[in-house]
Parts: sequence; structure tokens; C-alpha cells
Amino acid sequence: MSTIIAPSILSADFSHLADEVKKISDAGAEYVHIDVMDGTFVPEITIGAGVVKSLRKYSDAVFDVHLMVEHPETQIKSFADAGANIITFHAEATNHAHRIIQQIHELGLKAGVAINPGTSLSAIEELVEDAEMILIMTVNPGWGGQKFIESMLGKIHMLYHMIQEMETDCDIEVDGGINPETSVDVREAGANILVAGSAIFGAKDVAKAIKEIRGKEITHHHHE
Repeated sequence: MSTIIAPSILSADFSHLADEVKKISDAGAEYVHIDVMDGTFVPEITIGAGVVKSLRKYSDAVFDVHLMVEHPETQIKSFADAGANIITFHAEATNHAHRIIQQIHELGLKAGVAINPGTSLSAIEELVEDAEMILIMTVNPGWGGQKFIESMLGKIHMLYHMIQEMETDCDIEVDGGINPETSVDVREAGANILVAGSAIFGAKDVAKAIKEIRGKEITHHHHE
């Protein structure tokens, strides 16, 4: 399974967002990871659907919208209308995750469910067969540039096996502290969509940074 790179615009220059989005798409990133923060679920406030809508004109990339917000069910439609392709909400932000996945599907989009480092996989076990993607946060959400939490590798690996055992198709995305070094570990653990912020936007050569994070193809040996 080839690795998809999803640069996080949290690390982009917000005064030139369209150029930044175009730059990463041109440099080979398949996805654009759009961090939506409401100042309540996480301390910071970033951008809303209006900005996503205006960015849509500048890129054909998959818009991977990560809602770090309370009451995600109230935001799904506006981000769908703005041109999101995947909407990911946090398991911690709702008691009705299953219903929100249905809501996203009804709008013709792919659904993702995210969990924070302190949240157990049991929170999403019942959702793996319905969601297209599970996002494992490998830092505590809310700020860019944090260090990768090593203990999350076991969680990624457990999720990978859970998905294999259920014989379902579900992507594993990781977000937080991803760089060419940590990329190897998370890909070996089973992740196939990698979010990276400062490691890409901070690089002199963005295409080279994306290539280094993508790394060499890893083959997973399945035990029958």
C-alpha cells in the first residue's frame, strides 16, 4: 500500500494560504490536511469553512479536513459544501460518532474518526467498519511543531491488526511530529496516510521533504 502525504496547513504561511496549498500539491502531496480548531475542543482557533471554500479553487488535491471542534455534527454540512473530500471528527467530541459518520456519508464524503493520544482504541473499535479512515494523533492536538509520542506506535500497530482481522478497508492516518525519521516507524506500524506540518513547510525544498517523508515502500508480512 503506497503512502499518502497530507501536509498540514497549520504550519503554512497563513497570509499566502492559496500559494502554500498550490505549492504542496505541485510538490507531490496527494492530500491537503486542513486543521480546523474552535478554541474550545483545543485552545487555538484556526480557520472555518469559508477559507476552505476559497482554497478549493487553487488545488485538485484531496481536502482532508480535520475537525478539532466540539459539536462536529453542526459543522459537517458547511465543510462538505466548501469542498472537503474527507471529514474527520474526534471521538472525544461526541457521543454519537456512528450518526456523524452516516451524516458525512449522506453528503457523499469519506468519514474519518480521530483519537487523541490519551484515548484508547476501544473508543473507535465499533467504527472501523463504517469509517474510511482512523486518525491516530501522535501528539496532543492544538499546536504544531510538537515531538512525536513514541508510545503511540503500539497503538498504530494494534489498529492495523484490528483492521486486518475485520477484513475491512480502512486507512490509518497519523498526525503529529512526523518527519523522515518517525515516518519509517509509523509506516512499519501500519499507517498509510502521514500528516506532516513543519517538516514540510519548514523545508527549503518541499518536494524533497515530501519524498523523504514518503520514504521507501514497506511490505507488511501478514501472518496467516
